Amino acid sequence: MDFGTRRIGLAVSDPSATIATPLETVSRRAGKRPPLARIAAIGREHEVGHIVVGLPLDLQGNENEWCAEVRTMATGLSERLEVDVSFVDERLTSVRAERTIQAMGLKKSDRQQKERVDAIAAQLILQSWLDAQGRTP
Repeated sequence: MDFGTRRIGLAVSDPSATIATPLETVSRRAGKRPPLARIAAIGREHEVGHIVVGLPLDLQGNENEWCAEVRTMATGLSERLEVDVSFVDERLTSVRAERTIQAMGLKKSDRQQKERVDAIAAQLILQSWLDAQGRTP
């Protein structure tokens, strides 16, 4: 999951926990609580067994106020789904996601679609965690 102030990018892995795939982006309304019920419903639909959330560390690798909000949201979601949660350093994943979209040869107007960037950022976060678990060759 790539948790942002306006959008939350979601990704899932295949059943063997080998390959991450972008899923969708859930919008957040300004000044409102995160849409945990919607995200939990998506998690149940996809039979999520573990939550992986990008942790927005600063460029020096330190946690900030936003990290605290992300941790609170992730903890609430893990309680709703009754699964464990892990955090992954998400520094520069949005930049990598934008480059991925560009490398796919999508039109400039398509590259600017923030929803696609957020879902791909979530995919990169999840794939990083899967790779660290030693589940990929």
